[in-house]
Amino acid sequence: MRNEMLIVEDLLLLMFDDKSGTIAGEGTLYYTLGGAVLVELGLRKYARVDENDQGLNGLKVHAVAGDPPGDPVLRAAYEKVADRKRGVQTLLIEIGTGLRETVLDRLVERGMLRQETKKTLGLFRTTATKAADTGHKKALMEKVRAVLIDGAEPDTRTTALIGLLSASGTLPNLHRSIPWSGKVYKRAKELEQGSWGAEAVNTAVMRTVAATSVGTAIAVTS
Repeated sequence: MRNEMLIVEDLLLLMFDDKSGTIAGEGTLYYTLGGAVLVELGLRKYARVDENDQGLNGLKVHAVAGDPPGDPVLRAAYEKVADRKRGVQTLLIEIGTGLRETVLDRLVERGMLRQETKKTLGLFRTTATKAADTGHKKALMEKVRAVLIDGAEPDTRTTALIGLLSASGTLPNLHRSIPWSGKVYKRAKELEQGSWGAEAVNTAVMRTVAATSVGTAIAVTS
């Protein structure tokens, strides 16, 4: 079992609803998970952005020369960044696509989630993901709550998690543990805007929402 949790694992765990087994923000989840991995590459000094190098797809992301990360998820993302210099929006899709199942499998491997397989009508086999050991998630939620509700100063990792939750638009889904309010929104948005990775997620999610809204409007009026 891997010892060190990745930010993307903690993030998906927070977005996972223990009661329903669903994940908040499914429609744009690949952006959010891709952003979490990019944020971690940045924090670990494997990637950087140049504020003066921006194209149509956002700030250009550069790989930092040196040995690649040991973790397979981070290493695969680092190799994509190192392949050629691209805008952060493009990388969100390339890194995040297919990452949902990989991260879920890792959480199952860690014993934090479990998968149940059963037959429907005696014929069709279905698999459902359920919460298992919730201790780590409760500790995470307490850290996030302390920052957003109690005004605690966040560490780097908690800052990244809150920024990504805010950027993805899924923070209100945690209302049972963190009551939603204008104060919570403002504090989370401040942390989001301090992270180039989280800001990129927000831009990508809003673009997708806007495109979906336009498509729906066209379908209704046709």
